[in-house]
Amino acid sequence: MLASWYDRQGPAADVLQVGELPDPEPGPGEVRVRVTVSGVNPGDTKKRRGWLGSSMPFPRVVPHSDAAGVVDAVGEGIDAHRIGQRVWVHGAQSYRPFGTAAQYTVVPAPQAVPLPDQLSDELGASLGIPGITAHRTVFGDGPVDGRTVLVHGVLGGVGSLAAQLARWGGATVIATVRRGEDLDRVDPAVVSHAVALDRDDPAEAIRAYAPDGVHRVVEVALSDNADLDTAVVANDAVVAAYATRDDRPRLPFWPLLFHNVTLRLLGSDDFPAEAKRQAARDLTAAAAVGALTVDVGDRYPLDEIARAHDRVDAGGRGRVLVTVP
Repeated sequence: MLASWYDRQGPAADVLQVGELPDPEPGPGEVRVRVTVSGVNPGDTKKRRGWLGSSMPFPRVVPHSDAAGVVDAVGEGIDAHRIGQRVWVHGAQSYRPFGTAAQYTVVPAPQAVPLPDQLSDELGASLGIPGITAHRTVFGDGPVDGRTVLVHGVLGGVGSLAAQLARWGGATVIATVRRGEDLDRVDPAVVSHAVALDRDDPAEAIRAYAPDGVHRVVEVALSDNADLDTAVVANDAVVAAYATRDDRPRLPFWPLLFHNVTLRLLGSDDFPAEAKRQAARDLTAAAAVGALTVDVGDRYPLDEIARAHDRVDAGGRGRVLVTVP
C-alpha cells in the first residue's frame, strides 16, 4: 500500500516519508478500512515533532488518527456484512503505530463508525479527535438542555463542534473570538451571542447575556482565560479545558472555590471507552440531521503530507485533510 511514515521525530519535510508498506491485516475484533480522506490534527504534528519531550512510541509511525473510508476486510469475530460499509475512523494512532495516512488502516471495530450515506468523507474525517473532544467538553458532566454554555475559540476545530453540539443538546451558546473583526464569521444559528476578547471588558459583555452566570465553559486557553472564566461562571459550573498556552497556569483558587467550580482537564487519547462510544453515536446522529458542519480548509495529496503538517503547525482557518489515492 501507499503510505506515509516517520522513523524519527523532527520537521515534517525532514522526517515524513512516502512510499510502499505491506498491506495490514485485521486481527480478532478489528476491521481494515480503505482510506479515502485522512484528517490532520495538531496532536499528530506534535507527536511527530516530539512535543513536551515525547519520544518515538514505536520504531515506525504512520501518522494521523482520523479518517473516512470503506471497510474492506474484517478480522475474526466481526460480521462480514461490515465489508463495503462507509465509515469514519477515530483513534487509529492512539497507542498504536499505524494511523490513517495510508491507503489502508486497521482499527478495533468500534472505532470504525458507520457513516450515513448523505454525509461526506470530508465531514467524516473531521469528526474524530476534534469531535470527540468537543463532545466530552460539552456533555462530560451531563446534559446541557436549558443550560448556558460558553465556548472559547468558537472558530477553531474543537470550539466550532462544541458550540454545535451544545446547541443540538438544547443549550444557549455564548462564544468568544479573539478579535472583533472575527465576529462576522460566527454562525448566529448556533451561537446566540458572540463576544470579542479584544474589547475592553469581555466579562461584562458575557454577564450581560448570562446575568446568572454560565453553567459550562469550553476552554481552549486555560492560562489566558482563568480570570475571565472566574468572573462569568455560575455556582457549581464546570470549566472543561482541553488546552492551555502556559503549561503551569495560575488559577484564582478562592473565587473558583466559592463558586464551587469543577475544573475538568481533557486528554482525548485517554477518555473512557464508553465516553468515546457515546460521543461517536451522538456525533453521527447530530451530523445525520444536519446539526454539524465543518469548515474544511486545505486539502493535500498524500505525497504532499509534509505541506499538510506544516499548514497545521502554522495554524489558520479550516480543517486540514490529506486525500489518499
